[in-house]
Amino acid sequence: MKKLFYSAFAYMVIGVLSGLFYREYTRGKDFTGSTQLSIVHTHLLTLGFLVLLIVLILEKQFALSESKLFNWFFWTYNIGLVLTVATMVVHGILQVNGDTTVSGAIPGIAGVGHIVITAGMILLFLALRNRLFGVKGTERAAALAG
Repeated sequence: MKKLFYSAFAYMVIGVLSGLFYREYTRGKDFTGSTQLSIVHTHLLTLGFLVLLIVLILEKQFALSESKLFNWFFWTYNIGLVLTVATMVVHGILQVNGDTTVSGAIPGIAGVGHIVITAGMILLFLALRNRLFGVKGTERAAALAG
């Protein structure tokens, strides 16, 4: 439970600081166009801070961490989020600095980050299902069949 709390808190702090960075960096460069930096703080605050707070509530209510899938969710989700946000920051800085020849690898890596986040969400739902229903695989099918 502590790692969820501290992770949510860290994403909240980094999210707020990334908004400050966006404002000050673009102001310092006299940049008025569109940049990926403008949505980094939203990703951090929503996907990091708010999602992990919701998972913390689910942990308190259903003891999610007792599922073997929970650690897989936690690390997969966080790796995907960090990869996505880091790529967005790099892309945003390049945009602000006027680099118009951004490699296609940058959005590709961000896409991989989003896929990893999705895999983490699937693991979360599997862990939640295990804690809610307490049955797996064929046992669940037999329970549903009645």
